[in-house]
Amino acid sequence: MALAVGAYGLSYGVLATAAGLSPLLATLSSLLVLAGGSQFAFVAVLAAGGAPMTGAVGGLLLNVRYAAFGLAIAQALPRGPLPRRMLDAYLVVDESVALALGAAGRGADRREVSARFRLVGAAVTISWIGLTAVGAYGGQLLGDPEVLGLDAAFPAGFLALLAPWLRSPAGRRAAVAGALLAVALTPVTPPGVPLLAAALGAVAGYRAPSSRPTHGELP
Repeated sequence: MALAVGAYGLSYGVLATAAGLSPLLATLSSLLVLAGGSQFAFVAVLAAGGAPMTGAVGGLLLNVRYAAFGLAIAQALPRGPLPRRMLDAYLVVDESVALALGAAGRGADRREVSARFRLVGAAVTISWIGLTAVGAYGGQLLGDPEVLGLDAAFPAGFLALLAPWLRSPAGRRAAVAGALLAVALTPVTPPGVPLLAAALGAVAGYRAPSSRPTHGELP
C-alpha cells in the first residue's frame, strides 16, 4: 500500500511543480495537508488557471470525509494520552482507517487494530511525503508521470482496499450506490461534486437495512 501511495506522491510532486508550486511548497503541502485527493484538486485548479482560493475550497470539501473517519477510528482505538491521540489524528488517512476498521470488523482486539492503524498510517505518510519531495525536486528527470503509469497506482490501491468489503451485502450496496451517483453526476456537475455525492451515497447504501444481518459487518 505504501508503494502505491508513494508512486502517486511521486506523480503529485511532478504535477505540482508543473502547475507553478515551488518544490519546497509542494513538499510542505504533503507534510501539512496529507490528503492526496484535496492536493490534486488544488493543483488541478492552478493548472487550469483558477484562483488558489478556489482550489483550497475544493480541497477542503474533499477533506470533510476525514471528520467521519476520525470519529469511526476513535471508537476502535484504545484510549491514551493527548500526544498519542494527536499523532493518531495525523495518521488518519484512507488506507490506515480502512485496514484498521477491516480488522475490527473481523473481531480483532484493540491492540491489533491500533497496531495496524499506526503501522499503515506511518508507512503511507512517510512514503507520500518522501516521494512527493522526490517528484518535486527531480520531476524534470522523470518526465510525464502519466506516461510511466504512476497515475494509476492510487486508484489501484483503493481497489485493493475496497475488495474485502465487497464480500458483504452492505459493502456491495455501498459500492453500487456510490458508483451510480458518481456516473450520473459527472457529466452535469462541477468537479468534486460527484465524489462527495458518491461518498454520501455509499454511506447511505451501507446503512440501508437488509433482510438478513451478516456476521462481521461493522455497526
